[in-house]
This record gives sequence, C-alpha cells and structure tokens, in this order.
Amino acid sequence: MQNVIARFIQDESGVTAIEYALIASLIALAIITGAGALGNSVNGKYKFIGNTLNTSGS
Repeated sequence: MQNVIARFIQDESGVTAIEYALIASLIALAIITGAGALGNSVNGKYKFIGNTLNTSGS
C-alpha cells in the first residue's frame, strides 16, 4: 500500500495538463477583456456618430 501511495505522489503526468489549463484560462481571460474594451470603444464611436447626425439634421 505504501508503494502505491509513493508512486501516486511521485507521478507528475497530470501536472502538464493543469499547466495547460491555466495557460488557456489566462488567454481566454485576456481575450474576453480585450473584446469587452473593444466593444465599449466601438459603441462609444457609434453613439458619437449617431448624436452628431441627429443634431446636424435639424
């Protein structure tokens, strides 16, 4: 039984999968943050253009 526990503790094959999952989650977080900032910027531009068109048409 101690041999099985010792092998389990020394096994590092799952470590790489966890590292890849952490890297993928950080990349996804960066993409989500960037897309949100880009969306807010584009939305602001469209509002500015819309307001400019509404006020200049009068």
